[in-house]
Amino acid sequence: MSAAWIPALSLGVCLLLLPGPAGSEGAAPIAITCFTRGLDIRKEKADVLCPGGCPLDEFSVYGNIVYASVSSICGAAVHRGVISNSGGPVRVYSLPGRENYSSVDANGIQSQMLSRWSASFTVTKGKSSTQEATGQAVSTAHPPTGKRLKKTPEKKTGNKDCKADIAFLIDGSFNIGQRRFNLQKNFVGKVALMLGIGTEGPHVGLVQASEHPKIEFYLKNFTSAKDVLFAIKEVGFRGGNSNTGKALKHTAQKFFTVDAGVRKGIPKVVVVFIDGWPSDDIEEAGIVAREFGVNVFIVSVAKPIPEELGMVQDVTFVDKAVCRNNGFFSYHMPNWFGTTKYVKPLVQKLCTHEQMMCSKTCYNSVNIAFLIDGSSSVGDSNFRLMLEFVSNIAKTFEISDIGAKIAAVQFTYDQRTEFSFTDYSTKEDVLAVIRNIRYMSGGTATGDAISFTVRNVFGPIRESPNKNFLVIVTDGQSYDDVQGPAAAAHDAGITVFSVGVAWAPLDDLKDMASKPKESHAFFTREFTGLEPIVSDVIRGICRDFLESQQ
Repeated sequence: MSAAWIPALSLGVCLLLLPGPAGSEGAAPIAITCFTRGLDIRKEKADVLCPGGCPLDEFSVYGNIVYASVSSICGAAVHRGVISNSGGPVRVYSLPGRENYSSVDANGIQSQMLSRWSASFTVTKGKSSTQEATGQAVSTAHPPTGKRLKKTPEKKTGNKDCKADIAFLIDGSFNIGQRRFNLQKNFVGKVALMLGIGTEGPHVGLVQASEHPKIEFYLKNFTSAKDVLFAIKEVGFRGGNSNTGKALKHTAQKFFTVDAGVRKGIPKVVVVFIDGWPSDDIEEAGIVAREFGVNVFIVSVAKPIPEELGMVQDVTFVDKAVCRNNGFFSYHMPNWFGTTKYVKPLVQKLCTHEQMMCSKTCYNSVNIAFLIDGSSSVGDSNFRLMLEFVSNIAKTFEISDIGAKIAAVQFTYDQRTEFSFTDYSTKEDVLAVIRNIRYMSGGTATGDAISFTVRNVFGPIRESPNKNFLVIVTDGQSYDDVQGPAAAAHDAGITVFSVGVAWAPLDDLKDMASKPKESHAFFTREFTGLEPIVSDVIRGICRDFLESQQ
């Protein structure tokens, strides 16, 4: 009897099934590759033979003891301790799907968590046979080792020229229906495949808009196109109203988090598919997305016909939801049939990162220096209130080596750089050093302090792409001129906010502040009055940043 080749679905590998009655004692196991998934074994119970030398760091494994069927069988078996990396026979038992597959590091393999999958399996030690021991079936079941090792790193790395964290927000409403929903999934799968998903390339996740939005899988769940395609295929149609605005807002707020796999310094993108029109307000959701630094693309399909326009809440909903109303962020397809020709143009847009203007926000693209009055009239307890004011502003921003940067200078007649923009790159470190600033005590020379800060703090980061801000906090009149140094700061592209307490003259505050003076100069009689000014300064920084981006 000759051996039979059985295609392993869309995996691009073949399984060699040796003769012998399935499940019988004398049956030879199915020889599989390192990357065969549980879902490729279409039996309730099956014996398989894992090859040796599989690259442990490339196994895709989800769960512990019970594994999602998208997991590698051999990876699960090594992770479980059923076999070692030298391979061997494994028995696979199919189980129903479940929720909350846990993430556990075991036997050199880090399994990953998965919120839900439609089928599961578990593994135990398989039975051996003479044919298994020879390992001949394994050598004929997949290409030579050298060939595979050449291809795998390229697939895993992905397209480095298209680094982006992308959420596909698909329409799962009754408006689209089951048939068009499946066509939509096919299109999204083609886009995902062409993007070049990989560890160093784009990462994607999927959210379904319906009556209530549902995150189907996160950025961190899959880092290969093959796994993403399986995951998309598993997504079921939910129905309900097409509450696209609700889903977009949910995605902006809940999907793009560090815990969910978002990466620092990489554009955040949501591609929203709308079949017809949204049944709720999408404008507010677009505003929220922009505040969170998310680039919104709208892919509209089958625009409403004239008779249907009366049912559309806002016919300009596309222009109001996108990242920028410049034509780049909107894309139209006439229907869901014959969409292959639209895949490449959409992918090219998603990979044109210099156009991703909404990735930069006031929270992640600013340099803020604080000039803190340490004169003797302040006193130690009030000085602590000034530091608290500084901390409350600083902690609002996304401080990192590629995000917002904070610096602080304390001044009397003299100046002391407490820390520069390049000294600390985490929020925790910045807040800790602010808390530990020691009170100097002395006179008040605010003009010299401004010149010192422009020269020594902003000077070294002259080429920074971030917008520069200086927040001056003082409680009294300066002994030197403030108008000239402040004008030099303005000319250097630094936006100045002046905050005065107690005896600080209003004229000085206005002379130092950027225009319009009334929205950049603040005054409070008591140091306890600094707290309400925090939100005014933050709003002012964001307002100025947005205006600079127009």
